[in-house]
Amino acid sequence: MLKKVKKEDDAYRKKQFSKLLLSWNATQNNRKMPWKGEKDPYKIWVSEIILQQTRVDQGLAYFNRFIERFPTIHQLANASDNKIFKLWEGLGYYSRCKNLITTARYISKNLKGRFPDSYEKINELAGIGPYTAAAISSFAFNLPYAVVDGNVFRVLARIFGLSQPTDSGKGKKYFSLLANEVLDKREPGNYNQAIMDFGAIICKPLSPLCERCVFNKICFAFLYKRIDELPVKKKKINIRKRWFYYLVIENENKTTVRQRKDNDIWQQLYEFPLVETKKEETLNKILKNAQKSGWITEKNYEVISVSALYKQHLSHQLIVGKFIGIKLKTKGLPIEKSIWVTKNGMKKLAFPKFINQYLDEINQQ
Repeated sequence: MLKKVKKEDDAYRKKQFSKLLLSWNATQNNRKMPWKGEKDPYKIWVSEIILQQTRVDQGLAYFNRFIERFPTIHQLANASDNKIFKLWEGLGYYSRCKNLITTARYISKNLKGRFPDSYEKINELAGIGPYTAAAISSFAFNLPYAVVDGNVFRVLARIFGLSQPTDSGKGKKYFSLLANEVLDKREPGNYNQAIMDFGAIICKPLSPLCERCVFNKICFAFLYKRIDELPVKKKKINIRKRWFYYLVIENENKTTVRQRKDNDIWQQLYEFPLVETKKEETLNKILKNAQKSGWITEKNYEVISVSALYKQHLSHQLIVGKFIGIKLKTKGLPIEKSIWVTKNGMKKLAFPKFINQYLDEINQQ
């Protein structure tokens, strides 16, 4: 029988931790996901990359579509960038998709499709850090490496009463050491899945189910009423606001688009010619900027529409802006690094969510 423990009785907590967690996992954890119990490192890798910055309920459909379209790493590696980005469309954090393509092609070509089977080699792959490497190596190869993500931070911080900030280098190192110390080395895959599930359905960020928790006799936060204070974060995120004015230039039933190539958000996705400003600007100012850029020439166009304001929140940015519909009076000239596409052609290209919101709305009109 568990005893109620004192603040300083961490040795007892550590002794009981994996035992209680795996018992809960075996008898009470009913969380179902298609990749649970999966041993194919390719499928585990795809699921983990999708879930890096995505909720499980949103990522599930994407995972199923990816595995259906690209059942092997060779098929993913041989697909065109645009087809893969189109399938990724809507998930955001597109650098993940870029790294997915890079790693798939590296493994397909250099390793003949064989996924690395050591933590160190997995950790060297593009787009994979310590968390993803631990997940793949423990789930696929049963190697003893603990995953440390937001769920794990929260569970460990509350049960062990940890005040180290989870967003500091020192704090992350401390949590990682503790996570590997309490890891069940015999069942690392089951243990890692269990602690993530436990954080998602019992030890939730808000309104955790403490009365049903198997740790409530030893949990520091529960016993000392510190649940809402843990885990601790010290950094405040500064949100950068950017104004995007897109010119939807039409001519002879075609629209001009271009691919974003700069090292910025939405790299490799398509967009309309863009005027970016630091603050809200008048239509007249936007059109003058467009003329200076050579996208339109004076007296050779008419403005046919100005959209309502659109917004998209990113992790550290807020994108705000409008879409300005423009019809050219004479044959459109090529715009640098852009292409003219039909309406059907546009459906085959991958656009960021900000633009898809607009496209979805005008397609319903």
